[in-house]
Amino acid sequence: QAQLVESGGGLVEPGGSLSLSCAASGFNFSSSVMSWYRQAPGSERELVATIGTSGSFIKYVDSVKGRFTISRDNGQKKVSLQMNSLQYSDTAVYYCKAHRGLGAVHWPPIYWGQGTQVTVSS
Repeated sequence: QAQLVESGGGLVEPGGSLSLSCAASGFNFSSSVMSWYRQAPGSERELVATIGTSGSFIKYVDSVKGRFTISRDNGQKKVSLQMNSLQYSDTAVYYCKAHRGLGAVHWPPIYWGQGTQVTVSS
C-alpha cells in the first residue's frame, strides 16, 4: 500500500535550519508530482513547495522563496525540503503529498504523509 513517511522536524531557533525528508513506498514515485504543505494551529493547510516528476519544475509559495529548497531523488524515492533562515511564522506541521498535476488542481492518485512538527522558538 502507498505510504509517505516524513522525518526531520524538530525545535530550532529563529534563523536556524532544518532539513525535512519524505520517504515513499508502495506507489510509482517517479511518476508523482511531490509537494510539501504545512498547517499552523488554527490555520488552513498551505501549499509550500512543489516539484515535478523530473525535478525540472519547482514552485514555492512567496513566503519561503529564497529560504526553502525542495528536491527529489527518484532512485531513493525521497523528497526533501531544506529550510534555512527559519522564522517564527514557519512553525507548523509539515506534510508531504504525492499527486498528479502541477497546477492548482491535483489529480489522483493522491497520498499524504502523517506530518512532522517544525517549531521555531527562542
